[in-house]
Amino acid sequence: MANTTIPEKFLPILTNKKAFAHLATLMPDGSPQVTPVWFFYEKGKFLVNTARGRVKDRNMKQNARVALSISDPDNPYSHVSVRGKIVRATEEGADASIDALAKKYMDKDKYPFRQPGEVRVIYEIEPVSVSSMG
Repeated sequence: MANTTIPEKFLPILTNKKAFAHLATLMPDGSPQVTPVWFFYEKGKFLVNTARGRVKDRNMKQNARVALSISDPDNPYSHVSVRGKIVRATEEGADASIDALAKKYMDKDKYPFRQPGEVRVIYEIEPVSVSSMG
């Protein structure tokens, strides 16, 4: 049985720090694709926000298996790796969510990189395997 619990000592990194997650998705041909992303960690799940039509969005719509690697910004030798599955995708609340992420990561009230006509989506990722170091 795989460990699916984030060790308690990593919770401040996931909730309080401006740690980036490197999100791995699978391309249609099975090759990996990795993107640094902002995230929230809530109720045991990772919430990632992206725009419809981006590579990671297309990949996650096609394949619910993803991985996240998150290092402590103050100590890169301390990190947590998560293999997970997407359990929910929704556009509901996604605009407010990207603004909240901009507040967390940039201390801005509104996401400054929004494109005209952009449709935001939240992907909810449930850990199926967790490993950590540091």
